[in-house]
Amino acid sequence: MKKSVRIFWIVFFTGFGIFVMVILLAMMGAFGKMPSLRQLENPSLLQSSEVYASDGTLMGKYYLEKGNRSNVDYKDISKHVIDALIATEDERFYDHSGVDVKSTLRAVVLLGKEGGGSTITQQLAKNLFNGEGASNALERGIQKIKEYIIAIRLERNFTKQEILALYLNAVPFGNNIYGIRNAAKSYFQKEPDRLNPEEAALLVGMLKGNTLYNPLRNPVAARDRRNVVLGQMEKNGFLTAAKLEQLKALPVKINYKKMDENTGYAPYFREVLRDELKNILKDLERPDGEPYDIYDDGLKIYTTINPRMQEYAEEAVAQQMPLLQKSLNTQRNIKTGNVWKGHDNVLEASMRASDRWRFLKDEGLSDAEIKKTFYQKVPMKIFAWTAKREKDTVMTPMDSIKYHRQMLQTSFMVMDPVTGEVKAWVGGIDFKTYKYDHANLKTKRQVGSTIKPLLYAQAMEERGFTMESEVLDQQQDFGGGRLVPATSKTCSGRSMSMASALAWSKNCATAYIMKQVGPAQFANFLERINIPTKVEPHPSIALGSCDLSLYEMMWGYSIFAGRGFSTKPYFISRIEDRNGNVIKRFDYSTNRKEVISEVTAYNMCKMMEGPVTKGTAAGLMYRLGATEMGGKTGTTNDNADAWFMGYTPQLLAGTWIGCDDRFIRIESNSGMGGQAARPIWEAFFKKVYADKSLGISKEATFPKPADLDNKMIDADPASIIEDNLENAEGNDFGVGNANDYSLDESYDSIGAESKRPVDDNNNAIKPTTKPKKDSSTQKTPKIGEMNTEEKKEKKGFLKGIFGGKKNKENKQSNEY
Repeated sequence: MKKSVRIFWIVFFTGFGIFVMVILLAMMGAFGKMPSLRQLENPSLLQSSEVYASDGTLMGKYYLEKGNRSNVDYKDISKHVIDALIATEDERFYDHSGVDVKSTLRAVVLLGKEGGGSTITQQLAKNLFNGEGASNALERGIQKIKEYIIAIRLERNFTKQEILALYLNAVPFGNNIYGIRNAAKSYFQKEPDRLNPEEAALLVGMLKGNTLYNPLRNPVAARDRRNVVLGQMEKNGFLTAAKLEQLKALPVKINYKKMDENTGYAPYFREVLRDELKNILKDLERPDGEPYDIYDDGLKIYTTINPRMQEYAEEAVAQQMPLLQKSLNTQRNIKTGNVWKGHDNVLEASMRASDRWRFLKDEGLSDAEIKKTFYQKVPMKIFAWTAKREKDTVMTPMDSIKYHRQMLQTSFMVMDPVTGEVKAWVGGIDFKTYKYDHANLKTKRQVGSTIKPLLYAQAMEERGFTMESEVLDQQQDFGGGRLVPATSKTCSGRSMSMASALAWSKNCATAYIMKQVGPAQFANFLERINIPTKVEPHPSIALGSCDLSLYEMMWGYSIFAGRGFSTKPYFISRIEDRNGNVIKRFDYSTNRKEVISEVTAYNMCKMMEGPVTKGTAAGLMYRLGATEMGGKTGTTNDNADAWFMGYTPQLLAGTWIGCDDRFIRIESNSGMGGQAARPIWEAFFKKVYADKSLGISKEATFPKPADLDNKMIDADPASIIEDNLENAEGNDFGVGNANDYSLDESYDSIGAESKRPVDDNNNAIKPTTKPKKDSSTQKTPKIGEMNTEEKKEKKGFLKGIFGGKKNKENKQSNEY
């Protein structure tokens, strides 16, 4: 053997030996830990948790950084996406075993001038387990070897379809968007199975450089790259030449709307839900014993929210609140700024809590210098009751603080009074500007007269009162100088029926009932019906001097239409892990407690028709055309809070209105519960009754208990209620007619804060409802768990690198 030949073979076998040694060392973890077979079968992709409405509508997601991804199965990805990906990234994808030797050698010989040699499987290996490529040549070389190993092991444990799905679920598409599903929904408002060829080509083209070819930042470059991908699709037989020319001529058309905390359905509700989930997940563990993470474990949270009711609730708020705000803004103390007299501490605190203050403080400015900037006019965006809920203006930051704090806030909540399922949740006027939620358990305001029905119910249940019982409309002395109400000017001194006292919200008559029940007994009753806040037994609580949340008032009012049961509002039906296994199910039956008899509940339902027919919400039942309903207005001192709580046999809803600063309030009658809060409730039910798909009937009636006293069956609340009594919460407007209570239609264009997903033709996309599963009998197979026929032939490692026989299961499938 010639010396040159001998040297060649020595070098070759030495190099080959070193190569094998490096591979063996890499497999043993000498260059860093390698993923186990179990990790390969169940790759730990960070995956956002998704929130679904009762009909399967995606409401929103919880994620952090790279956790913003939503996995999707291969069958739910458009064929055009698969074609574009293979044609552009890996033409021989179905013919190699993870490493394409031809492409690798070409990349080495030509130094990458005609493209790299990485296959889709290698790119997946890098995305899943290696992360960013090293800058050092030696380190990058070792990384490459590890990618080869992982790629081949992926090919041996996954079908080609699974690899494609894993890849498309993992890759970034710019703007912190990961995975094909998020990309399709963010850029086109579509599910990935509905993408057409040009849309698929645009997204696949971004994989080469999601910043350079981002259609938002570089539309021309994105179009050119899209056309390159389309050309590759034609070259590989996925498009005809004629179709290629037609598609290349199309402009880039996107409908970008990234789902974040400010978008999607019911943003206030989702923030409350997030806090609730954190508490729930503390007691749940993943199969590996670690606690679930809401941000990256890919949980699916199914809620009780009804999307249509949520939209109607937000639309009702958007119709009424601009009118009330207009009324407030015309007040003299608002126009002159005198409303802030004596409240400099509130403005000072708001100024120091602002982003502007923190930013300038970080820049090193003194307090005096920073404060000076708050009195200099600057361009800014502010909240406004417009279709976009904002407008551009020029004002000082201090005026901006005053402007935004003078905005009236609201909360509106709807639930099934029997099951407790929350159907709609509005926590404020605009989540983007005002993050604070006013409907949740922790946000408490003075409830005013809305507490009276609870006192009357106890009087019926425990003291033998009926709607016909005579009560004295006179100021009551509870001893120790405790007079209720504080002034007797609204007291007539005469007797009236309890039904009349409730209908006209008579404070003095209610104080008389409190005297018969007892403050301590009433406070105890509130505790028995599960009101979480401890209410002190002051006599004035009969008139609603205590602070409670809307959530608690909904809980308390459930005893009426709920047939005597106190039912806790709940909003989660079940939680699933990323594989579809139910890890927690919620049952309303555990949230119910009988606190009054069904007879008392029914009699209260009948008596509470008074306020919505003749009393403080006069004519409401007639205008809506409902056969039966009950309700109660509430107004606190100086109109700081306006309430309306009402229910039908099928739905319970409540609303509150007021400013966060209680000294800011509407001083006219338009700020009272019957005029301020009631229209939101009315507008909502008008829309609900008109939507027959919801199954909420005007003709529904409260079920009569079997043991109801015959005398009460024939009692007509309207005949008991005395007319023309002075209303403690405002003037008696009588029954009225529809024109007296019409809404200003000019605000209809504002619409709901939640936006329904639509297709290319602006038609609402019908959600896919997720069937309920029983975790004890069903289990969704983990990705990588294949049956015997799906498993590919086990190949030797080195044989796998350089090719080898492929099973027919790895050929391209026509199932999309």
